[in-house]
Amino acid sequence: MIKQHLDHIKGVLTRADLLHSPEQVQQAIDTMAVAISDALSDKDPLVLCIMHGSLIPAAMILNKLAFPLRIGYLHATRYQGAIKGGELEWFARTRWPLANENILIIDDIFDAGTTLELVVQYCQKEGASSVLSAVLVEKLRSRSCQYKPDFIGLTVEDRYVFGVGMDYKEYLRNLPGIYAVAETDL
Repeated sequence: MIKQHLDHIKGVLTRADLLHSPEQVQQAIDTMAVAISDALSDKDPLVLCIMHGSLIPAAMILNKLAFPLRIGYLHATRYQGAIKGGELEWFARTRWPLANENILIIDDIFDAGTTLELVVQYCQKEGASSVLSAVLVEKLRSRSCQYKPDFIGLTVEDRYVFGVGMDYKEYLRNLPGIYAVAETDL
């Protein structure tokens, strides 16, 4: 049973389309880091990573920021291993008090926008002085939310994507490029 499952995941990768190479991802990270540095280097920011998706892109971005900052996390998701989003579920809110903080939220993808919009609203309700957001990927699609991230690395067409923190059924987050799932695997 495990072998069949792993064979399926490997097959998904084999059939997937590479949308952004590791080099393109790194260039986007570098560009984002410069813009984030310009905006926050003198603000003593608290950086909040949205788990699990932002784990890899956040680490890549944070390694490029050469100024004092604090790092925290929160865990809110609409996917829970599925390939379609549902209601937002909070698994962990940050341990940091957010009042009077300059916050940078990092997430992997801006898809429907609901998760990021609700996390930003949460930080604002908790009294943050400012809230900026950075996403590695923006999916080109219509959205019902009005929120727009402040820093965007790359764009992708409206397909299910994985790699660099984004998953396919909780797998393939660790890949250095960004891939789109083949229609036959949806």
